[in-house]
Amino acid sequence: MANPYTRLFETPATRAFTLGNLVARLPMGMFGVSAIIMIADRYGSYALAGAVTATGLAATAVVAPYTARLVDRYGQARTARPATAIAVLGSLLLALCVHLQAPSWTLFAAYALTATTPNTGGMSRARWQHLYRGDPARLHTANSFEQAADELCFMLGPVVAALLCTALFPEAGTLTGAVLLLLGVLVFTAQRGTEPPPQGRTTKSRSPIAAPGMLPLLTVFLATGAVFGSMEVVTVAYADSLGHAAAAGPVLALQAAGSCAAGLLYGMRGPSGPAPRRFLLCLAAMAALMTLPLLAAGLTGSLSVLAGALLVAGMATAPTMVTGMGLVQARTPEGRLNEGMTLAVTGLLGGIACGSALGGWTVEHLGPVTAYAVPATAAAAALALFSTVTVYARSTRRRRRAPLPAARQAVR
Repeated sequence: MANPYTRLFETPATRAFTLGNLVARLPMGMFGVSAIIMIADRYGSYALAGAVTATGLAATAVVAPYTARLVDRYGQARTARPATAIAVLGSLLLALCVHLQAPSWTLFAAYALTATTPNTGGMSRARWQHLYRGDPARLHTANSFEQAADELCFMLGPVVAALLCTALFPEAGTLTGAVLLLLGVLVFTAQRGTEPPPQGRTTKSRSPIAAPGMLPLLTVFLATGAVFGSMEVVTVAYADSLGHAAAAGPVLALQAAGSCAAGLLYGMRGPSGPAPRRFLLCLAAMAALMTLPLLAAGLTGSLSVLAGALLVAGMATAPTMVTGMGLVQARTPEGRLNEGMTLAVTGLLGGIACGSALGGWTVEHLGPVTAYAVPATAAAAALALFSTVTVYARSTRRRRRAPLPAARQAVR
């Protein structure tokens, strides 16, 4: 059989917009690490660095859905270019303020401007949806490829950022990320032939949050984000407790590598069965595999064994995200696709922030080994939430199909 990824790129211009999108997406894994390194280096405060990056994350969670709504309404090129220009300006101002050691409040103001960064991954998925709307198999492969690309960028981004900031100068990572973001978005948006047509201002479609089944799905994404956020903090703390703090990055990269590989393999086989059932199975696999790091840390105390456990645990992540994003696409009203997918990303970001905070608190009070229970619990919570929603939906459908009692039929 032909490689499904080869068939995916048979359509003209798909390679060009994918290349531009990958260049634009790589900085998403660079900016946070770059900001922390350069602020901590110039100001000598990790607390300030963490507060600035948290502020940027919160601002993005608020602004991103509105940016996505403008993308749906006016088109990708018309919206993404000025939004990217503002975000790049914010990155440049942040680097300048840090270099000059300006007052701390200027760092918060500058980094808040980066909240206008468009969701390039969502825009790329929207293009695949536009091209292969009537081909579920290709769309499944496209979503798998996009998730693998996410994992690859978040695996390479921190490594590239740390290398630039330490080998050149502290602001090098932020400056390089800004250039890559601008260049990638310009290349991506130049491919007008694959861009979904703008929907214009319309009142026909309701907000994606109000779509049936969307709000519970976003809650599941929130719990899934907590898995990612807590796992990162706990792993850094665990490696540091063993005296191998520098190894935390490569160890976490193994988790992303496992997810990337699983995502590509998942895309090579077509979707089978209803999407909600597949999502439930993926969540169950993630909940089961996320117990492996807890067992590895608690039973062996070995960083090498933990690395292997994270590699295996990561293999459930991409299939879960691919199927979940497919459900988001299916439940988002017509003309609001970018907004719907950005809301899912916003849910993930909120979960990452909550998971990071909870993981850090658990490390401080109970130790890094016990703290591995946080991502495992978050994965179990995601499974429980979606299971509850699924059971409720099935019972509701049964009640609607059940015949009315004879007395009620007589009344009618």
